[in-house]
Amino acid sequence: MQRRDFVTVAGGMLMLGRTGGLVDRRSANATERPTARPPDRPSAVQEPSLSPAVFSRRLERARLELKARGLDLLIATPGTNYEYLTGYNPGRSERLIALLLPVAGAPAIVCPSFEVERIRRHSVITELHGWEEQEDPHVLVRDTVRGLRRGSGSGTIALESSTAYQTFLRLGRALPGWKFVDAAPVTERLRVIKAPEEVALLRRAIAITQDAMAATFAQLAVGTTEVQVAQALSREMEQRGAPGGGLVQFGPSSALPHGGPAGPKLERETAVLIDCGCRVGAYTSDITRTIWFGDHPSDEFREVFNVVHDAQTAAMQLGRPGTPCEAMDRAARQVITAAGYGRFFTHRLGHGLGMDGHEPEYLVEGNTTRLEPRMVFTIEPGIYQLGKFGVRIEDDCVMTENGVEVLSQRASKL
Repeated sequence: MQRRDFVTVAGGMLMLGRTGGLVDRRSANATERPTARPPDRPSAVQEPSLSPAVFSRRLERARLELKARGLDLLIATPGTNYEYLTGYNPGRSERLIALLLPVAGAPAIVCPSFEVERIRRHSVITELHGWEEQEDPHVLVRDTVRGLRRGSGSGTIALESSTAYQTFLRLGRALPGWKFVDAAPVTERLRVIKAPEEVALLRRAIAITQDAMAATFAQLAVGTTEVQVAQALSREMEQRGAPGGGLVQFGPSSALPHGGPAGPKLERETAVLIDCGCRVGAYTSDITRTIWFGDHPSDEFREVFNVVHDAQTAAMQLGRPGTPCEAMDRAARQVITAAGYGRFFTHRLGHGLGMDGHEPEYLVEGNTTRLEPRMVFTIEPGIYQLGKFGVRIEDDCVMTENGVEVLSQRASKL
């Protein structure tokens, strides 16, 4: 890294670790370092496991949701919803693993016999039924359902939405007297309101992400590639005990909302966009910062950046419990449109955040769902001018009784 490049970027990182935004030359001292916190030991970061009591509450809430909707049983194959209820995601393969949660009574897991011990060690579910390789696992599901729902050969099953279609067909043949419906209304309602322990894990992931971004921006140098910077970003997260990474886009590449990394090598006096996140205890952050790599941002970059910042502020100030999701999107879009950049804001304002990087609720036109306390979501307006540059500012937020709390540290206006 050339001395001048380091000074330009690192000086600005004194501010970016707290606020994001412009990389501003502040000092001629080449030994200056960014103020990101030093890496934590992985054992101190990745071990905030949730207690069995948390999963007991989740299972009970799931039963209440099933009962309220007149459903008799939830079936979930490995994935995020399975992990949310059991504490472990064993992964999917051609071998069936399924959680069976009745509206009343203890849940059970059907899995290959050789997987019973592995799943037992990691899951909060204690009743496991193993099937042998030569057996049809769907028959075991049928027999397990009969045991869970004694005296009833029919009812309504809520099937987890991402279950493979082939699995659905085979379950239908094994359980001909049962009606299958989409479990999304149940699982989305369970996950959209975050418990305090979930918000705590998100806060930790957000703090690690911002520290890693600050350290990565401080390493920018003329001639580096987007791939090299993305690799450095992942290393910085890993050193802080959290796996993660993200998009890195230079100059015109930043005008593609989900572009790269295949753009040109880094040059001075250009925009740099990083959109990234990491995972802590199965919960993920999602933050975007756009900075100017060089001595002085162009007038156009400064104008666009500040319009995007104002749009984000408008949405944050509007947000209250009861505010429709689409109203948040409109508030930000009105600011950008009024500034003459409306056609360059090409995506929704934000999305829910939790165990998945993108999950309900979505802040987008047409979504009339009203925000509630403890919903967590991103607010990420952007302006993307093809052939020039793009600017996106993304922060992670939680709805409180009094309005939007920004969990990440906002960028400053230029």
